[in-house]
Amino acid sequence: MKLQHALTLALGIGLGIGAGFLSYRLHAAPTVPVYVVIEVDQITDAEAFKQNVVTKNATAIVEAQYEDGRYIARTDTVASLDGAPPRYLTILQFQNAQKAQAYYANMKEITAARLKASKSRAFIVEGLPAAP
Repeated sequence: MKLQHALTLALGIGLGIGAGFLSYRLHAAPTVPVYVVIEVDQITDAEAFKQNVVTKNATAIVEAQYEDGRYIARTDTVASLDGAPPRYLTILQFQNAQKAQAYYANMKEITAARLKASKSRAFIVEGLPAAP
């Protein structure tokens, strides 16, 4: 009987230590959001940009949602605080860099059209961890 109690106690202690370690690991490495930023400085072919980029927003939204992303901003209304503002700005948020890269890889056709019809750039920015 004493052996059974000892085993039960040891099992309970082991599970408690394991749960504590798991909880520590989950809180030790906070995830940070990752942003895809697309800046369009100049539209060189307005018709092609409208037809092959702007009207494809539904496709871009579905691709972002597929990678658990969401649009933060997508606008041509950008006010400059200093320097020249981009003509068109898009910011998307993803859970990690892999999902952001996967989204961008799935957007090859729209990206090619954007680069052909404008002077623009896209980049990934690591955000800050959520406040505790």
